[in-house]
Amino acid sequence: MAPRLRQVSRADAAESVLPLYDLMFGDRDPVAEPGTSTGTPGNWWTVFALVPDVLDHAVRGFGLYRSPTRRLDPRLRELGMTRAGWARGSRFVFSQHCRSCREVGVSEEQISAIPAWSTAECFSPIERAVLAYADALVLGGGRVSDATFGALREELSDEEILELTYVTAMYDMHATISRALRLELDDHDDPVTELA
Repeated sequence: MAPRLRQVSRADAAESVLPLYDLMFGDRDPVAEPGTSTGTPGNWWTVFALVPDVLDHAVRGFGLYRSPTRRLDPRLRELGMTRAGWARGSRFVFSQHCRSCREVGVSEEQISAIPAWSTAECFSPIERAVLAYADALVLGGGRVSDATFGALREELSDEEILELTYVTAMYDMHATISRALRLELDDHDDPVTELA
């Protein structure tokens, strides 16, 4: 299978896209020779390159959430983003952010427990609140109970809650796009089908 939209080769890429291709793929053509250092095909980049300013906007979003000026603890950020990937059913977002969780010190026990976080005992109260909030954003479409929001407020500032909301919703969007366009690890048929 392949992405649902065409990919942009190095020869056809806009000038603004080439530095990103260099960073992600070195000097090879990512369409003719796909693959990233994280083991994915890399077609998120080559499809987004169809509209260079959209690619640029998305990449600026990555820089924004990883900025050292963020107030939100990176562990909480990654828990929200990883849960968003799982809840939206995106293998790509979930897998990439399991890796990111490791980079910021989330334990293997916690990473393994993200799919069934509500019955796991390895999360602190604020981590449980972040995971519940991610579920409310993704699965509830933004319907957040007062109890869940109150649990966030007990430990996070308004600024931290806004950052958490923004990055979690941004990764819900990335998960949705990846599934809809069959990008990266989301290039598969719907697993729910009628059995004969």
